[in-house]
Amino acid sequence: MLLTLLLVIGLLIAGPATARLAGPQQTSSHSQPRDFPQISSAKVLRVLVNQSRNSSGEVKGEPVGIEYHRVRALEHYLNARLGEKHRLQVKLVPKAKGQLPGALLRGEGDIAAPGELFDPALVHQLVASDPVVDRVSLVLVGRKGARSVARAEQLSGRTVALISASAAGVAIEAVNRQLALRKRAPIKIEWVDPTLAVEDVLEMVQAGIYPLTVVERPIAERWQRVMPKLRLDTRVKLGEPQAVRWYVRRDAPVLEQTLNRFLATYRAPENQNAAFERIYRRQYRVHNPLARQERQRLEAVRSVLQRHGEAQSIDWLNLAALAYKESTLNPQARGGGGAHGLMQITPSAAQRVGVNNTATVDGNVQAGARYLALIRRKFFASPALNDRERMAFTLAAYNLGPERVQAMRAEARRRGLNGNQWFFQTERVAMEQVGMGPVNFVNSVNKYYLAYNRERLALERTRQR
Repeated sequence: MLLTLLLVIGLLIAGPATARLAGPQQTSSHSQPRDFPQISSAKVLRVLVNQSRNSSGEVKGEPVGIEYHRVRALEHYLNARLGEKHRLQVKLVPKAKGQLPGALLRGEGDIAAPGELFDPALVHQLVASDPVVDRVSLVLVGRKGARSVARAEQLSGRTVALISASAAGVAIEAVNRQLALRKRAPIKIEWVDPTLAVEDVLEMVQAGIYPLTVVERPIAERWQRVMPKLRLDTRVKLGEPQAVRWYVRRDAPVLEQTLNRFLATYRAPENQNAAFERIYRRQYRVHNPLARQERQRLEAVRSVLQRHGEAQSIDWLNLAALAYKESTLNPQARGGGGAHGLMQITPSAAQRVGVNNTATVDGNVQAGARYLALIRRKFFASPALNDRERMAFTLAAYNLGPERVQAMRAEARRRGLNGNQWFFQTERVAMEQVGMGPVNFVNSVNKYYLAYNRERLALERTRQR
């Protein structure tokens, strides 16, 4: 059997079958080296993927993440050569981009497929594949209608929002060194909250919450298809073009050669963005909750939100973010099923927490805050949850129902995902089972909260009489 396996591997190193691209199931830490012979014997290839929805999202069985297509093609390529007897299964292991190198070194996966550029300093202990996509440049992204930029020097003193481990950080540092020589103010980097992926930052730039970001040009162009208000300032040069690559450990030379053989033959399908555009076109549409009129609306209800938030030990900005998502802070808003008012709560839900009059702003907010607190207390009180994830699960339960969210957490654990993390982990189960609606709901409230939180001091400052 070993001889047969080695002969098959020889053929791999010297086109496709059908196999389902498995989502991440049980994952375990392997400290022992796993080159391709060990992977073939185990019949499982574990691919560490960037948890970004741009990279590895799947919605109701349809892959919309760009790496899904590549990894599926890799699985088909391998199985076409291994044959039915040695058929292997690919399992995806989603991690935050910055966690991928360490997870690969620890043996939690066999390949790291970030789908984005990496700062070389973060992957110097790993072996890079041949280019997955070559000559990828970074592009400055702003909002249409805002002041455009032609040269990097014009960013002096301005703020750029970046996700953790963004390759743009190195490029901006290089520009800042040049600005320092000219005694000009540096470009400020705002490292965004870890609940945000590259597509979330782009959406917040489109909304005007963040002024600018820098991302890989293919990613910006892809998301511009569903976020038409984005503006790409392609004249700004930020570093030299680089290659997006996959990574393996140094002790996996056969796997490295196999990947390079595959990449030499791989061609992206022409329709790989069809499902992406259809599913996401109406999803990424947050607004700026601190535009002039919205800020005035928030000030009008601030004291009520603060009072009931404090009574239920809920950050009032979480209540504000939910209210903005539900009603755009309009007390007269009407929804389906009898939901109404600032919090869009139904009379039956309000009565469940002891509030009979939700026609007033005070009663409506009180009912909403109590209902959130009830869900949190009964279902998500575990100390294993941090405050941000606790609120995300509470919001998901507010939208889907607590029992359904608990079932999703159990399913996430069964797959080897983190059932104590909603963002990028348990939300993957929701995306597959019910689609983007609940995921978009939680993400939107989260973005509104982050927008408010950036200006917390100004929002909480008592007005001078």
